[in-house]
Amino acid sequence: MNIILMDHYAGSPAMGMEFRPYYMAREWVKQGHSVRIVGGDFSHLRIKNPKIKKDFTTQTIDGIKYTWLKTGEYEGNGVKRAESMLRYVGKLYTNAERIARAWRPDVVIASSTYPLETYAARKIAKCAGAKYIHEVHDMWPATLYEIGGMSKKHPFVVMMQAAENSAYKHCDAVVALLPYTKKYMVKHGLAPHKFNNIQNGVLSQEWADKQPLPSEHTELFEKLKDKFIVMYMGGHALSNALDILLDCAAQEKDKDIAFVLVGDGVEKSRLVKRKNDEKLDNVYFLPPVPKTMVPSLVEKADCSYMGALDSPLYRFGLCLNKMYDCMMAGKPIVCAINAPKTLVEQYDCGFMADPADVRTISDAVHMLKAMTAQERDAMGENGRKAVLENFTYEKLAQRFLDIMEKC
Repeated sequence: MNIILMDHYAGSPAMGMEFRPYYMAREWVKQGHSVRIVGGDFSHLRIKNPKIKKDFTTQTIDGIKYTWLKTGEYEGNGVKRAESMLRYVGKLYTNAERIARAWRPDVVIASSTYPLETYAARKIAKCAGAKYIHEVHDMWPATLYEIGGMSKKHPFVVMMQAAENSAYKHCDAVVALLPYTKKYMVKHGLAPHKFNNIQNGVLSQEWADKQPLPSEHTELFEKLKDKFIVMYMGGHALSNALDILLDCAAQEKDKDIAFVLVGDGVEKSRLVKRKNDEKLDNVYFLPPVPKTMVPSLVEKADCSYMGALDSPLYRFGLCLNKMYDCMMAGKPIVCAINAPKTLVEQYDCGFMADPADVRTISDAVHMLKAMTAQERDAMGENGRKAVLENFTYEKLAQRFLDIMEKC
């Protein structure tokens, strides 16, 4: 098949997030399909953005054609980001007939954070006689008014809601990353039989060829080799609820427990200052590592921590990359997020805790520490087995292909 995957923020291992389009496309290419990812030349998620001089500049990365559109730089979530979205979608929509003739797709996948791509994807698919699949990463526009505080009557929200409803009504199939979204989507126009849930996962090859950690990281873990390490990795933002993890550290009396936070973000400097001001000698901060080093990083933990501030959006479930990484590493998870039944519960690979209650998080850490190494390994192995059976990109990509062929 000729597959077009439209994702404004698509990345690659060299460029940084988003990784999912790359992982899916690489597996499809391995099976003999032709895949073109269409992205914007700027994304706030990437470490490195492509430098292009004109629209529809194409490069090949690991057999995948990446075609870039000039969409403009922006910071934050203001007007410039909205303008970037409109440029991306507008250029695809106005060139839909030319794209359909030149690229001759069998399948068109709209896969950005926001739903506006539906109009361009549907027009290209119609011109080419192709199938149109709508992939949903984040729940826009619900995110805008439930988390962002925007009014449902705000023109931008109204525009996104119309696009979302149109996507559900006109697509041939939906692929949702979040597991508990079907009821919402049906309410907004999706025929129930069109719903599919394909979550994130891991790439087996990255775990087979794991890269060594930088010296700063290896030196700290050598220093902590006799400690029970509770590791957080990921963004340092308010939404990640890292203050409560520091609260746990502040009240922790067991000198053998260390809390290691790996990553970066707008809250990191404040959290480091808090550690210093409160003399939290059991808390350590490390810079983020490339994705290829994540397997080497996670294996240094005795357990991993995932937390988040309460949000109504978590009613749709969890699909956090770090969850699959920690499961694949065979490390038990302390999950302090209010969400419907998670993989942690489903596969018995850790403990759930109340995100607003220091005691329950601390109790979960202590229960894991009290286990024998064999008992912790067995709990962690539950997660690793679940990932290998259900959440490798080789298997996820095949499930996606099956949907393309059947819809």
